[in-house]
Order: sequence, then C-alpha cells, then structure tokens
Amino acid sequence: MTSALLEELAWRGLIHDSTDPAKLRAHLDGDARRVYIGFDPTAPSLTIGNLLPIILLIRAGRAGVRPVALFGGGTGLIGDPSGKSTERQLLSAQDVAANVARHQELMRGIFARALEPDQMPLFVDNSAWLGGLGMIEFLRDVGKHFPVGEMTKRDTVRRRLEDPNVGLSYTEFSYMLLQAYDFRRLCEDHGVTLQMGASDQWGNIVAGIDYIRRVLRTQAYGITCPLLLRPDGTKFGKSEQGAVWISADRTSTYTFYQFLINLADEDARRFALFFSLTAREPLEKLFAQHAETPARRTLQRYLAREMTVLVHGEAAADAAEAASEALFKGDVRAVSPELIGDVFADVPSVAEPLSRLDGDGWPVVDLLLATGLASSRRDAREHLGNGAISVNGDTVTAAAAVTAADLLHGSVLLVRRGRREWRVARFT
Repeated sequence: MTSALLEELAWRGLIHDSTDPAKLRAHLDGDARRVYIGFDPTAPSLTIGNLLPIILLIRAGRAGVRPVALFGGGTGLIGDPSGKSTERQLLSAQDVAANVARHQELMRGIFARALEPDQMPLFVDNSAWLGGLGMIEFLRDVGKHFPVGEMTKRDTVRRRLEDPNVGLSYTEFSYMLLQAYDFRRLCEDHGVTLQMGASDQWGNIVAGIDYIRRVLRTQAYGITCPLLLRPDGTKFGKSEQGAVWISADRTSTYTFYQFLINLADEDARRFALFFSLTAREPLEKLFAQHAETPARRTLQRYLAREMTVLVHGEAAADAAEAASEALFKGDVRAVSPELIGDVFADVPSVAEPLSRLDGDGWPVVDLLLATGLASSRRDAREHLGNGAISVNGDTVTAAAAVTAADLLHGSVLLVRRGRREWRVARFT
C-alpha cells in the first residue's frame, strides 16, 4: 500500500504539515499516484539541506508513489522568497540553465544508487511552460484566482512586508502564483496530485492546492517536512556560510564524510531518521547499540558511510573512510595523493624551497620553528624529547633531519605534535 509512505514519514518525524491525513491516506491507496518536489536552481550545486527533499522522493519511489523532480528553469529567474529575510540576487537565464543541468546531473547519480529503474523520478523543467507564458494571459488566467488579502497572510510575505528595511518586491510576491501554476501543470500534464517540500513551502503548497481546486475542480494534497537546521537554528542553505555541498568540487568527499562522522549524538540520531534509507527495525537496533557505547560513535560511522556512498559512490566513500582511519591512527602514508589536499585543507601550512633538504637535510628543530609547532629551539627539543613529534607518521628525535627522501608523494611533510596538532610543509 502506498500509504505506507505516510507511516514511514511519521515514524521518522518527517511530517511537519499535511492536508487531511485520512483523505490523503485514502488517496494514496487508490490508483497509481505521483508526487513532486521543486528544486530552486539558485546555485551551481546543492547542499545537504537539498538532499532531504531528494531523500523524500526516494522514499516515495520505494513506496510505490512515482516521484517527479521539478527544476525551476523558469522560477529560478525570480527565486523563492520563502524563508529569506532579504531579496535574492537575480541570476541570468544562462546561469539558471547551467544550474539546472548541474542539479540534474548530481541527482541522477543519487537516484540511480537508491532506486530501481522503474522507480526513477521523472525530471521536468518549468521553463517549458513558464517561458512562453504571456503577462496578460498570466494575469487573466492565474492571477484572478489569488486574493491579495490571503497572499499577505502568508508568514514569509507578512514578515517581509512588516520590515521597513527590507520589504518585498512584486517580483518575489508573484512567486507563489508561479509555483501554484507549476502544480496545476504537473497535475494536468503528468497526473501529479501530491506536492512535498520543506515547512517553509507550506503556504505555497496550499496556494497551489486551492488553485487546482478552483480551476481543475479536483483535489490535490500536500505534505511538508521540518527544515534541516544547524544547532544554532540556521538553515543548511546555499547562501549560508559553511554550507555542506553534495558536489565534490565544492565540499570534498572526505570533508562531507567528516561532517557526518563528527555529528553530536543528538544530531546523528536526527540525521539518521531524516536521511538513512535503512529500514526501521535495523535502524532502531543501531540506535540501541549506539546508546550502549556512545564513545564508539557507531551511529555516526554507519551514517557517514551510508550517506557518502549514496551521494558520492562506494569507491569515493571507501577512500574517505580509509583516509579518516589513517589520520586517526597517524598513518598518513596511507592517505592517497588525491586526498592529501582535502584531508589537510584546513591545516596551517608553509611553503619552503626544496633546497632546504639538500645535503644532510633540514634539522627537525628548525622544521618545528618554521611550521609554528614550537616557539623556540628549547621548546622544540622538549617536544622532541617527549616523543610528541612525528613527521609523515614516524616519531622523530631532536637529532633528526629531513631530506628529500622523507617527502610524502615527493612534495609534502606532514608534521604532528601530540595527537591533534598538525602542520603541512610543502616543498617546491
């Protein structure tokens, strides 16, 4: 029964708002149904926040509800004001089209790793109908069905209108109408009767349901999930600082893996409920296992592995996992040349001439001073005497010197003090 989707979402805490649950359940248990989620192409990539609606479409496909991914090739020229406190920077048509193509490329890989061929979503771009929609036609056939009084009651619209320092342009104000028109076209053209999205989309979804009822004389439905928020309450959005991207060119596979493996226990449970495709019974066993020995971070390791495989593929996940384990053990020689830059991207580094390593080599005492791991020669010798210093994973003494033969991958020295303090010395 396709209504099993509702039970799954409810158990995972993924239902924030919904149209009448009983009617929706009966509807899903009827003939073949289709659900859509829209994706706003305002950046060249997608974040981990965007991954949540992708997972919702995967859950729908696995439950027998045919998923449809709608890309905003038309609406992306305006940008959704929902959840935004300021007006979006408008993009060119070329940039929006490029972003749509990139989003589709990213999603195809994720869907292919999670769904069977007959469960794959239909990809639709709303520029197909919005691009040819005339202003007079839009106002006559769409705008007349939207009372301005009702539109201004929406939370996002009201907050922006009440803020004298920001306000809301007519361009963004009209976005609700465009999204409602999308829902109508998907209902007419593809038989879509359910829209899902994040909780900040509820007003837009309800507007689309009302519009379909007025124009098509048929019932449509909606569900929203909670927003994926950081511990400080901010969104994992494309425009937020420290965004976690799902494309490796913006957030490396290793960094993506590390973000997940370093989640606090409470966040790890929430992420597992939201993102894990593991069934309920084994996931509950995993929760219990983690609760018994939380220091082992069993849940974080499982989740980091599962999500990295889903987003980046098994080979990339293997490499990230191996690099993480090697770094934890101090066996940095096991980190591949391709991952060195990612693993140590945030570690302070120095650039030195290769000539430093000529002859008898560069004394390790001087290396510690150059990298900032020691404040003086006395300080350096003390750390070395305590066995606290390693170079490329090997413990060194105060009498040691490094030569070109010691370079990792022919160009790098990775210096560690204690368990966590790292420096990178690059030689050219």
